[in-house]
Amino acid sequence: MSRTLRVGTRGSDLALWQAEHVAGLLRARTGARCESVVVRTRGDVDHARALWDVDGTGFFTRELQEALLAGAVDLVVHSLKDLPLEEPDGLVVSATLQRDDPRELLLVRPEAIGEGGLGLRAGAVLGTSSMRRAGFALAAQPGLLVKPLRGNVPTRVRRLREGRYDAILVAAAGVDRLGLDLSGLVARRCEIAEILPAPGQGALAVEVRAGAGAVAEAVATLHEPDVGEATACERAVLKGLGGGCRLPIGAFAQRSGDGLDLQAGLAHLDPAMTEATVRRARVVGADWRRVAEAALTRLEEASP
Repeated sequence: MSRTLRVGTRGSDLALWQAEHVAGLLRARTGARCESVVVRTRGDVDHARALWDVDGTGFFTRELQEALLAGAVDLVVHSLKDLPLEEPDGLVVSATLQRDDPRELLLVRPEAIGEGGLGLRAGAVLGTSSMRRAGFALAAQPGLLVKPLRGNVPTRVRRLREGRYDAILVAAAGVDRLGLDLSGLVARRCEIAEILPAPGQGALAVEVRAGAGAVAEAVATLHEPDVGEATACERAVLKGLGGGCRLPIGAFAQRSGDGLDLQAGLAHLDPAMTEATVRRARVVGADWRRVAEAALTRLEEASP
């Protein structure tokens, strides 16, 4: 490809890492020249509210998609878990990349270690602005005090070190990609069944304009079909439950023989956000659409 590809990205350390990762893969596989173009999103500006208090979708993606539609960039890199379920007209996801660790990482100040279900002391302050993380955490250990926590990953870790929280939950993949220093903190990767990840967590998606020709062909060389199928199954559960940032939905699918093994769950928090219950479903099958449909049926049957 003769021209330089403009890679749209948010400006956080993690987003820049992800954009450069995609650019490096494109250089290696297609010989393309790439440059990053930073686009500020609403999620980068509005840090005052927890995500569950924010209306609408596309909090971290809309401005990137608008820049792509306007021709200001040639492709954009998203954390798949942040990408809304409905594609804007004129855009397509051309590649879902190899997935990194999808699990949640629990980071704890040593003095907050205890005997609770998550290994925290009674009444510990847990920082997160994710209803999903809050719901699954409270189901594992009732009585935690959940306080909103926003900002990029290094900022969250810094606020934990400052003592504003006893523990925080973050995506393991983000910490791994940045190689953050966690010295002085207790770090534990939660099992998938313990705190189900967000649909698509750990995976990157690359979006291009429909009919982009050579750009779409170059990006398609990065696509991992097994990851694309698994995350499509997870996102089908999210869509079936009417999900977004404000619903505590977790889902994770992985290859199992000739089919997929899907775990899905929906948390229900009490109004005071001090405890929660979780409805769960696990389905194994060959067709990802039928697996998602079966999980949705079981979650509905488990409804109180």
